[in-house]
Amino acid sequence: MTNANDTGSPKVLGSPKVLGSPKVLGTPKVSADFLKQLAGYGLATAEILYRLPDHPKLLQTYIWQDYDIAPDFPTLIKFLTFWREKLEGPLHSVRVGHSKLIKPAEFRTIDGEFRLN
Repeated sequence: MTNANDTGSPKVLGSPKVLGSPKVLGTPKVSADFLKQLAGYGLATAEILYRLPDHPKLLQTYIWQDYDIAPDFPTLIKFLTFWREKLEGPLHSVRVGHSKLIKPAEFRTIDGEFRLN
C-alpha cells in the first residue's frame, strides 16, 4: 500500500515482512533453511515403517522430511532416538533419500554437435 508524501514520491506504509524484501532494519532477511543449505545441508526424506502398538502385525508408514547432512544424518538420528525412547510403536525399517538443493553448476565438454532442421 503506498501513499504520496510531501515530495510526491511514494511512501511505503508499514514494514515489509516478506522474504526477499530489500532490508528490514538494516539486516537482509534470509530463511534459516536457506542458510542451512549454504552450510552443506540437503533435503533428507525418510520413509519410516513402524508397528502399530495395538496391532503389532500391521505396519504403518510415516514420512519424515528435514534438512540434514549426509551420510551421518544427525537430525534424523536424533528424531529416531526420540521415537525409540518416547513413542510407542516399534520401528520396523527406515528408508532414506537425500538431495542437495544448492550445488555447483555442472559443465561438460562435448565432442561434437549434430543439428537437424
